[in-house]
Amino acid sequence: MIYAIDFDGTLCADKYPDIGAPNYGVINYAIRLQKVHGHKIILWTCRSGEDLDAAVAWCAVHGLIFDAVNANLPKNVERFGNDSRKVYADYYLDDKNITLRSMRERSFRAGG
Repeated sequence: MIYAIDFDGTLCADKYPDIGAPNYGVINYAIRLQKVHGHKIILWTCRSGEDLDAAVAWCAVHGLIFDAVNANLPKNVERFGNDSRKVYADYYLDDKNITLRSMRERSFRAGG
């Protein structure tokens, strides 16, 4: 499995452009996915340049090393013939995520 994980608001509190407090629940979950279950982890963030470098370094200090950063895994680049802007993953962890299930539930409650 491939997990794409957002940084600000997910791995840490959202204090962009600063780096917020660690969200150890998500960090430890990602580490377990990778080390215990052999899943691949992609850092999937809007950060770029020095801000991105700082985020990757911060994650490393907390024990999280990514298989890719804002990019598809090499096997998927080969599979699809490109490295599209949207990274391919089986699951996306993001603080601003709305699942289809939650969308239906919200729509139903709102009468829509």
